[in-house]
Amino acid sequence: MPLINVVITLIVVGVVLWLINTYIPMQATIKKILNIVVVIVVILWLLYGFGVLNNSGDIHMPVVK
Repeated sequence: MPLINVVITLIVVGVVLWLINTYIPMQATIKKILNIVVVIVVILWLLYGFGVLNNSGDIHMPVVK
């Protein structure tokens, strides 16, 4: 996964989350839940993208050479 794609995706997700939090009125608890869900999904996406997790759920530590 190219680093530029990761950075662009993180920026887009951050801006969209900021727009939702700023301009869509909702209760504070719902905003917290939404933020937590988005952070968890992004972390899982990064772990899959860098090969730490695979589709079967096994954890593989990348080898640094």
